Amino acid sequence: MNSDWKTINPQGHFRVLITRRMIGEQWIRELTDAGARLDISALDAPLSKAAILEGIGSSCVGAIGQLYEPWDKDVLSRFKEAGGRVFSNYAVGYNNVDVAAATSLGIRVGNTPDVLTETTAELGVALTFAAARRIPEGDAYTRAGKFTSWSPTLYLGDLLWRKTLGLVGPGRIGSAYARMMVQGHRMDLLYLGRKANPILEREMEAFNAFLTAQGEAPLRCVRAESIRQLVSASDVVALFPSLNESTKHLINAERLRQMKPNAILVNVSRGPVVDEQALVEHCRRNPDFHAALDVYEQEPKLAPGLQELSNVVMMPHVGSGTRWTREAMALIAAKNVAGILTGKPVWTGPNVLPFLGENPPDAVPSIVNAKELGILR
Repeated sequence: MNSDWKTINPQGHFRVLITRRMIGEQWIRELTDAGARLDISALDAPLSKAAILEGIGSSCVGAIGQLYEPWDKDVLSRFKEAGGRVFSNYAVGYNNVDVAAATSLGIRVGNTPDVLTETTAELGVALTFAAARRIPEGDAYTRAGKFTSWSPTLYLGDLLWRKTLGLVGPGRIGSAYARMMVQGHRMDLLYLGRKANPILEREMEAFNAFLTAQGEAPLRCVRAESIRQLVSASDVVALFPSLNESTKHLINAERLRQMKPNAILVNVSRGPVVDEQALVEHCRRNPDFHAALDVYEQEPKLAPGLQELSNVVMMPHVGSGTRWTREAMALIAAKNVAGILTGKPVWTGPNVLPFLGENPPDAVPSIVNAKELGILR
């Protein structure tokens, strides 16, 4: 290996490729205790396809990669030729992995679910209120020394108390975000998903019972029949869907026109869910409309004009960016690889959180194609 790679435990009896240094040390111990030699990229940037192929080399049985790396059929085929048995994404999503190709090659594909649910939802809430209360604008104004006196009209924002939240994608992260917004700020909930979310609806019923007992008006929880119904009725439209052909550009120029003129659009899911250039044009024409983004369509590139808009709040894809979460993700990814390479069964529990405790299960936390490969016990 050249200087772009760092080797840990060179005497290990099987080789695992790590395409970017991860947070913490426990994940390293997990793999080296399993007998792995670790070759870790020293570059603090996503690897190109050519760099991944070079890193795989002639012998590589396991790998941990990043969300924006192209683990396509070509790369996976080379990985298989080198002895590859298991790949784990350092993310809950795996749009960058050709799972069908991996399955046909007999390669296990892991991910890191559950551990970033609340962390990502919290950032969604933070972005929502940063947009509603115009935090970046006020911060810049104050830092520039322009704050000379209190004013009744200075940076007026929007009150979200008892307004309507439109949730697209009521999965784990979306539901966690909804709970924080609905229960914390008494917002009606309109949600859109492939199927009803009975858990979320039962929680709303229980919360309404509490509100009624306190003499407060109950909240509405309605499953939307269409995206048009949701966007036109919501004060906040929060995006948490998975990315596929049906959700790419789900929010486009037409949907933006259907939103309230002072609505807030929040996206911490995947950038291509929003037609970013259409969003730029809409925000230019509608200064009272706000967007809050952590992900981008051509990440890390921004659509021309996006960074110039004062009614857009932006973060650099840090939805899972707390130390606890990033360390937990690294540990789960390492356990996926180490577990497969040492012959452990795949976990069938409801979530992977037990793997972070003092007595973790003797199993592999999360293999997304385990059923297709017939390795569930």
